Amino acid sequence: MALRVGSARATALGVDVTTVLLVDDSASLRALVGDYLGAAGMRVVGVENGRVALEVARRERPDIVLLDLMMPQMDGLAFLEAFRAEHDTPVIVLSARLEEADKVLGLELGADDYLTKPFGMRELSARIQARLRRARSAPPRDAVLRLGEVSLDRAARTVHRGRRELSLTPTEFEILDALMSEAGRVLSRAQLQERLQGPAATGSERTVDVHVRNLRAKLEPDPAHPRFVETVFGQGYRFRVDRG
Repeated sequence: MALRVGSARATALGVDVTTVLLVDDSASLRALVGDYLGAAGMRVVGVENGRVALEVARRERPDIVLLDLMMPQMDGLAFLEAFRAEHDTPVIVLSARLEEADKVLGLELGADDYLTKPFGMRELSARIQARLRRARSAPPRDAVLRLGEVSLDRAARTVHRGRRELSLTPTEFEILDALMSEAGRVLSRAQLQERLQGPAATGSERTVDVHVRNLRAKLEPDPAHPRFVETVFGQGYRFRVDRG
């Protein structure tokens, strides 16, 4: 059963309202987050497990997903793997798991961010707003970047290597956009983290490494020997520019 909280009046008036899909088996947390985000003008749809969440996501088409990992019937990791096969919607993992391996696995399966429980409502709201800003930002005039055989279309949110379209998560798209925009220049992990979360970026820079690894697995013909996204040891990453 899906519980909807907040913004009923705005929806009735036809106002564009952010829809948040909250997937967590804790009824108290669903109520707490739902009340807070609902008061901020968002529409929160809360469900208790990943199996129900997949069905609700197809129907509600949320703008962002908040996802617990430890749930009955279908846990967060199984949901994320299935969800990413159908949607590129931003996903923020909310979990009490503190182990680095759990965070890395979530990111490898396509999560865009990771927030450890317990968390503050203001931090959660800031993370949501940062992800939505990136997803909704209007493309600039030079909406298509082409470097060699890689092309990135900001308006269509698509990436091609040659004629092959690549299926990137929102975070992978943003990292590639940043690197291609500054092709040949090294961007540090901190700079990429700020690009993803804004000036008040928090979290481990290790997160960037995982996203870059995922990006290479999709972009590079041989991820073990990258041709496009290079590591500059001790500094960060850059998009390679062939100079003939």
